[in-house]
Amino acid sequence: MKSNTRFIDRFLPHPFVTVLVALIWLMLSQSATFYDICLGLLLGLIIPKIVQPFIVRTPDIKWNLALKLFFVVFYDIVISNIRVAKQVMGSTKNLKPKWYRVPLDTDHEHVNTLLAMIITTTPGTVTAGIDQERGDILVHALSSDDPEADILDIKTRYEAPLLAIFNAKQGDNA
Repeated sequence: MKSNTRFIDRFLPHPFVTVLVALIWLMLSQSATFYDICLGLLLGLIIPKIVQPFIVRTPDIKWNLALKLFFVVFYDIVISNIRVAKQVMGSTKNLKPKWYRVPLDTDHEHVNTLLAMIITTTPGTVTAGIDQERGDILVHALSSDDPEADILDIKTRYEAPLLAIFNAKQGDNA
């Protein structure tokens, strides 16, 4: 029986994972010798092949938009760290903790999961849960003067780019 899978797809089932594993190996070994580069590439070829049965499908994403969002989130994490440090070092009377719900524009699992992760990794906010039935994310903010502005900020800075990255539309379920 002849397989319709191309040789390159069988040899490199997940090229991104191959590169990622090789780079992680080089960072962990803290060396860029010929031996470590070869070992990193070998691991990068073997590990994705081993885990291939567990990776059911990989989403088709727009990498240029994903990279742009990465830098937006990185910037926000740095700025939020500074802001939270000032808040924590200051008087607790100035803190205005709030709970609020961020309505979701889609039920696309990758978009909503990544949105919740981004909210949690940004200091000062924590995702308490995604409510698929209500179609929102429950968020706790360490201090918020205007929850509506925070919700709008989350939707424009993170959710809208995620929708574009995954080419998701309102109501998508992927």
